[in-house]
Amino acid sequence: MSIVGTRVVRIEDQKLITTGGTYVDDLREEALTGAVHAMFVRSPIAHARITSIDTSEALESPGVIAVYTAADLDLVPRKVPPVVEPWLASDVVRYVGEPVALVLAEHRYQLADAAELVDVDYDPLDAAASIDAALSDESVLFPEHGSNLVQEHGGPLDEHAFDGCEVVVTQTIVNQRVAPAPLEVRGASCTWGEDGRLVVWLSTQNAQIARTAIAAGLGVGEEQVRVITPDVGGGFGAKIGSDPEPVLLGWAARRAGRPVRWVESRSENLTSMTHGRAQQNTVTIGGRRDGTIEVFRLDIIQDGGAYPRAIFLPTLTELMASGVYHFPKVEARSRAVLTNTTPVAAYRGAGRPEATAAIERGLDVFAAEIGMDPAEVRKVNFIRPEEFPYTTPTGASYDTGEHEKALNKVLETGGYAELRAEQKRRREAGDSVALGLGIASYVEITGGDGGGESGRVDINPDGTVTAYTGSSPHGQGLASSLAMLLSDQLGVPMDKITVKHGDTDDVPKAVGTFGSRSLQLGGSAVREAADKVIAQAREIAADMLEAAPEDLELNADEGLWQVRGAPASGSVGWAQLAARAEEGQLSADVWFKGKPTFPFGAHLAVVEVDTQTGKVEVKRIIAVDDAGPVVNPLVFRGQRHGGLGQGIGQALLEVMSYDADGNPTTATLADYSFVTATELPDFELVDMATPTDRNLLGVKGIGEAATIGSTPAVHNAVVDALAHLGVRHLDMPTTPLRVWETLQEVAK
Repeated sequence: MSIVGTRVVRIEDQKLITTGGTYVDDLREEALTGAVHAMFVRSPIAHARITSIDTSEALESPGVIAVYTAADLDLVPRKVPPVVEPWLASDVVRYVGEPVALVLAEHRYQLADAAELVDVDYDPLDAAASIDAALSDESVLFPEHGSNLVQEHGGPLDEHAFDGCEVVVTQTIVNQRVAPAPLEVRGASCTWGEDGRLVVWLSTQNAQIARTAIAAGLGVGEEQVRVITPDVGGGFGAKIGSDPEPVLLGWAARRAGRPVRWVESRSENLTSMTHGRAQQNTVTIGGRRDGTIEVFRLDIIQDGGAYPRAIFLPTLTELMASGVYHFPKVEARSRAVLTNTTPVAAYRGAGRPEATAAIERGLDVFAAEIGMDPAEVRKVNFIRPEEFPYTTPTGASYDTGEHEKALNKVLETGGYAELRAEQKRRREAGDSVALGLGIASYVEITGGDGGGESGRVDINPDGTVTAYTGSSPHGQGLASSLAMLLSDQLGVPMDKITVKHGDTDDVPKAVGTFGSRSLQLGGSAVREAADKVIAQAREIAADMLEAAPEDLELNADEGLWQVRGAPASGSVGWAQLAARAEEGQLSADVWFKGKPTFPFGAHLAVVEVDTQTGKVEVKRIIAVDDAGPVVNPLVFRGQRHGGLGQGIGQALLEVMSYDADGNPTTATLADYSFVTATELPDFELVDMATPTDRNLLGVKGIGEAATIGSTPAVHNAVVDALAHLGVRHLDMPTTPLRVWETLQEVAK
């Protein structure tokens, strides 16, 4: 019986729940003996000229080794087209949290006092802290660029596109800025060895991307930098490996001649780690009163923050603009602007959740306008199964899809008809606790970066297996999944399989983990490497058993090679093969080049809203998340749980907000609210698996899918609960205050 598809306890968990993980701050490497500690001095002002920086008093503070400013740096410019982002600000600061100086001290407790003594004189400038303020160009972040608009993509829009449509609706939807807020904040430790190489221990999802960025920043060859990733306490896309801090720490270690350690504070993380989402989307839908949508337009404005680190995000939103629907005409364009706020980059879903949120909210607005149930509008417009593979008007090539089947599953499981009847009863009774139902049908792209992934499999002399993956396990259970695949393929018990990752000396070439690419690309790479090892083993086993290679088979239940149909004639195991093999003969290193896949699903959210207080309570979430065949249901379920929680959190609570002067108003966990178990119901997960032919495993990514569907489902449910009171739309997060204020407004 195959182990694949069965519920297997994760191999990573034993250490985590007993001795605990080893994170950057836990490292006690000999190479870090005598390390100094680092802290960045960060701007308290969103936009200002720096007129002077005086470090003299800080340098006299107890324990201080050095204080570095931009004047000390000899680094190559950090280009983030179309502008340059300084490693340390010297002339102008552009967001609260931008690094201005770097302090090194003998002990960590000495850093805060010393940093306070760095005297920076700021001459405040007007701030552009919102999309509207940025578009006005009244305050331009980079005068030499001439505008805050740094990217335009897509279009043009047809002014006659909606001519002839019976119904046209328009809705602007704010997909608010959120903070990734990983449990482990960012951290790094680094040292220069006697061999002239820099070794960096870094909390990252992408050791190889980080190595490339660090080497480029320092102006050295990649072979001179080694990045090692210990345990990582969450990343959510924001620890992608291209932050400027590790470059500065490596430079400081070289300049000071001592190892350097750095761990940021929680407030520093909230204001300085890249944020996510931050889009303003205007949806215009034209169609007929029978529910048929003829034209779908999506106009996207991306808030890039102070520096355009990831302005590719809105182009992903454009790509996925039509979602799961066969719209005859789709128009999508995007613009990206700079604001005096923390830079925005990838965060769980990276551009795809924004597309789904816009489509699914827009469809509910269209359904309300024509008086049709939202579920029926979706069914009228779904791409049909027989149309796959399907190329959308925006150029996405979907592999598979059963969208109506997925929606029907959640509606039947949730008892949708009965819930609508209960909603009607409450409304007729004037119940102050309103019932709301929200639907979201979604599709996303995984492994969409167009790259491949590395995989290596070695059979060791004792018959154990070591696998090397370019993907980065950091909490999602990938090591368990890879071990299961190899156990199934080679017949080696999971406890005899070691999965190694996150060390650029072990795995020099890799892409890493983001975009839900790990299993479909990293897993396929390991599968292909194991296939090559099996082919090598066949030849050796044939010689040992004195049989033709084509007559041999691998008994994967026992991990033995034997003659097909004649097991009694003898067998050999992996340890015996390894003893006979020449060095490196039972080893394969491959690069798997895959194609993007398109997981899909449907979510139904059931909420109650107290119309007197504005409080929203999520009562039920019913979800189909179809990512193809499941390797480990326990891991798969965990990924769905995490995604649902994060998506619901955005709908209900989370927002990283700024005042008009660019001051963050949610810079601590006392102000920035994210979801806990208290706000979540038991999840009702409905199974459905549609395989793909675009990789060796037939799988698609699951790491972000549940987030993408749950946010608009809950958002739609809140609006639906209040529709009978005249509420047509309200933006996220649907906090009690926002709901209550909206109800007061419509009651006027």
